[in-house]
Amino acid sequence: MADPATYRPKPGEIPTDPGVYRFRDEHGRIIYVGKAKNLRSRLNSYFANPATLLPKTHAMVHHAASVQWTIVGSELEALQLEYTWIKEFAPRYNLAFRDDKTYPYLAVSMSEKFPRVQVMRGERRKGTKYFGPYTAGAIRETMDTLLRVFPVRSCSVGVLRRAERSGRPCLLGYIDKCAAPCVGRISVQDHKALAQDFCDFMGGEGTRFIKTLEKKMAGAVSELDYEQAARLRDDIIALRKVFERNAVVLSEDTNADIFAVEQDDLEAAVQVFFVRGGRIRGQRGWVVEKVEDASDAQLWEHLMQQAYGAEAHQQDAIPRQILVPELPTNHGYLTQWLGGLRQGKVSIKVPQRGEKAALMDTVQANAHQAMALHKSRRAGDLTTRSLALQELQEALELPMPLLRIECYDISHVQGTNVVASMVVVEDGLAKKGEYRKFAITGEAAIDDTASMYDVITRRFRNYLNEKEARATTVAASGEVAAAGIPGQEAADTPTSKFAYPPNLVVVDGGVPQVNAASRALADLGITDVAVIGLAKRLEEVWVPESDFPVILPRSSEGLYLLQRIRDEAHRFAITFHRAKRGKAMTASVLDTVPGLGTAKQKAVLDHFGSMKKVRGATAEELTKVKGVGPVLARSIHESLRTGVEGEAPAPAVNMTTGEILD
Repeated sequence: MADPATYRPKPGEIPTDPGVYRFRDEHGRIIYVGKAKNLRSRLNSYFANPATLLPKTHAMVHHAASVQWTIVGSELEALQLEYTWIKEFAPRYNLAFRDDKTYPYLAVSMSEKFPRVQVMRGERRKGTKYFGPYTAGAIRETMDTLLRVFPVRSCSVGVLRRAERSGRPCLLGYIDKCAAPCVGRISVQDHKALAQDFCDFMGGEGTRFIKTLEKKMAGAVSELDYEQAARLRDDIIALRKVFERNAVVLSEDTNADIFAVEQDDLEAAVQVFFVRGGRIRGQRGWVVEKVEDASDAQLWEHLMQQAYGAEAHQQDAIPRQILVPELPTNHGYLTQWLGGLRQGKVSIKVPQRGEKAALMDTVQANAHQAMALHKSRRAGDLTTRSLALQELQEALELPMPLLRIECYDISHVQGTNVVASMVVVEDGLAKKGEYRKFAITGEAAIDDTASMYDVITRRFRNYLNEKEARATTVAASGEVAAAGIPGQEAADTPTSKFAYPPNLVVVDGGVPQVNAASRALADLGITDVAVIGLAKRLEEVWVPESDFPVILPRSSEGLYLLQRIRDEAHRFAITFHRAKRGKAMTASVLDTVPGLGTAKQKAVLDHFGSMKKVRGATAEELTKVKGVGPVLARSIHESLRTGVEGEAPAPAVNMTTGEILD
């Protein structure tokens, strides 16, 4: 724990301009980002009398080892810069918004050649349109119903390619729930238009499509084509079933997001209803850890930043109207920022009466239920994680709490395709964004101990190199960074997850693997990181240079935590090993073409669609592929035309299954 007085800026150093400030820990990691209209006034409040600070702020200033700031031109610029840095660095003591992953989205991948409709969870992808979120049962039923009217592709990439090679569509193509673009039943342009119609319907234009189908049905009846009329009638019933599932709650020209929150001193549960065309199109929830002292108005400001900043590229992500229980701080600048992201006017209001206020009461009831459910689930989980970390710390006699644990595992098959994995756990929870994979070659792949030594050395050498580079940058910048000149302080920001050392390294194995990892750390001069190994046979915990293991009770929460971390590292390593092995066992004649790398091979195959068409292409046709010039085109043409001793070249073969890859 650092004393705030050791890094407090000198009197008069802090400017009185608006700006953004950052607190860093001893490793240079940004642990808090804030903005202020007057930097001097705000920062002095942290140092005036730390004993009077609230517990969370007190912990933050004692965890920090330095503070820096950046001057900006206005409060709007401060708002934008604060959001950018919170998104980039995920500071520990800022409000942490954990998205509720309970509800999936209906997604349409419009950026693909043949757009695909699918149910998706998790992180959003660029070029994909999202609708929802919905409950799992409702979204499957909606998708199945709409594919009858809008038969957009919904199969995986593997199924699509298999259909293209065989010339036969999958089952969905035979039952008319897919237009089968894979076999040319519909053109690329027409299929994209069909996918756009699907998106338009989901976006609230259902009435237009229903009226169009009704006119077609009336035309079919007038021409006595009763079979076609019956099909159109069934399509209309299907669309109405989906369209009317969401009741009209507001006027049809209303597009708004309605927020509500239920909170206590430590956490807050936020709920939002998405109203489009007067209908509730979806719902979303967050659970917020209040790790900083923030008022309700500040909470809503941070929520607006997190909720809309990351999704500004999504169509209709930011509505014309946002309804909240209390106006956020910097209301005017926030409205201006959101309007810039939306490229249109945005208003933030507090409904006082009428239908919108009544609907907000419903959202508030959902937030209350979400908070109660979260507390019932988290109570046992939080207690268990805290107990596990405390048990490990006591059993291993470590002086520091185990805030960060890293686990390593080696995977191979009889010494081939050797890989390693690194998984990260912070506060007992997995940090999947910081997992790392290592490919091991040369002498390091001789055995597991050599591989473990190599991986630990590479990981912590990166940490030392970044630490040294950061120290050099800070020393060279001198007082410039402390003065808060824009652009001078970002250079010493850690750019890699390797920049943060763990408190504990866990290796999958016994004494040999533990000693190899310990020797790697000692050779690098690192003495403040503990190392243990978890042997699979008896689940014994081994420490370096010890003749006897540390035995944890079978019912120990600490042992359960180690087992979960070890199993996750093993899973991650196996996944990488299988991918690497599969790639190594797939041979193609394109691999033998000089100057044709992986990227250009993919470009060639994407352009022609199959190896059969590539073989039939002329050198001139090959030059139409992006990145392929006349010389390379002739080389490809000659390699495919001339095999060994003038014979036709062998096709690409999966060496594991023997399958011919056309």
